[in-house]
Amino acid sequence: MARSLLLSAAFALVLGTATELRGAEMVWSGLVIAENVAQPHPIPPELTGIERPLKRLFGYNQFQVIGQSRKALQTGQEDWLATSKFFGLHVDARGESQAGYVLNLKLYKEKELLLETDAKLSKRSPLLIKGPQVGGGQLLLVLVVQ
Repeated sequence: MARSLLLSAAFALVLGTATELRGAEMVWSGLVIAENVAQPHPIPPELTGIERPLKRLFGYNQFQVIGQSRKALQTGQEDWLATSKFFGLHVDARGESQAGYVLNLKLYKEKELLLETDAKLSKRSPLLIKGPQVGGGQLLLVLVVQ
């Protein structure tokens, strides 16, 4: 009887862990420089699924990922950082719903806070935010549930 109970408990633990792992979702966060150039480079692999909306919404023909991060969300309460040489995007997930995640975003240029905002990241569409001008281009903040 004790062996049967122990086996049932172990099975429940494994089943619960498998369900938890299946429920985890990966979020890709990127700092992207968008520019118009005469001969654009191919779209980076991280952006292939959203190339059309990027071009349509922002009007640029070239996109370069300068910083990125991938984070597996287990609880919807995690935080992470995507960094480049000059910029950092701090993402603080504040909770999850069926539709997506509530996030607090902070964009830094070196140590200077440029932007702080709350946003909702949908599980069905990317979050695209226009940042400051950088040289001849524009910094974009891109978050995608994968």
